[in-house]
Amino acid sequence: MYDAGIAGMFLLAFIIGLTGALAPGPMLVATITASIRDGWRVGPRIVVGHMAIEAIFVLFILVGLADYITPHSTIIAFAGGISLVFFGAITLRAAQTASLIVSGEEVYVSPYLAGFITSVSNPYFWLWWLTIGAGFLLDGVQGGLLVVIAFLAGHWLADLGWFTFISVGIGRSRTIISERVYRGVIGACGVMLVLFGLYYIVSFIPALG
Repeated sequence: MYDAGIAGMFLLAFIIGLTGALAPGPMLVATITASIRDGWRVGPRIVVGHMAIEAIFVLFILVGLADYITPHSTIIAFAGGISLVFFGAITLRAAQTASLIVSGEEVYVSPYLAGFITSVSNPYFWLWWLTIGAGFLLDGVQGGLLVVIAFLAGHWLADLGWFTFISVGIGRSRTIISERVYRGVIGACGVMLVLFGLYYIVSFIPALG
């Protein structure tokens, strides 16, 4: 893959990253939820939280620790599913009293933390980086540091572009929705998180046997 050069790796990473970003998932739910309340700026911040855990993964892969993590990927994925169910339940509970009017006493979850949590608790995030992501990185290493940087730049630009686009669209419409609709959207997001978590748990239960 690295034979395509720096530009080729950047374009390939962007396309693959974009297909992953476009797929519905917990981070999209977090972006929609936060953007309704706090506007478009939370989208890029959520992506930064997502990028932080990815940067850690990249370091692990580059120093060869992926081989030690892979045998435990099923357990990690199962735990991630449970975390998503828990996170979804909290969101459902919060939906009952959610308000577009932000008070100083209101509990606020940092978008950076939301991006980090929804990424690390997503089993397919782990599987992607331990398989596809690791393969691209290791191939890129053979082409040199600039090829690795091109891969990461393309991948992160895809995430940043898509989730910023989503947050801008949602953020601009927040002033024209009622509190009832807002609570309904938050509740729907909570349900989606629970369903994602249950799906992940059911998918990985056979592998635990």
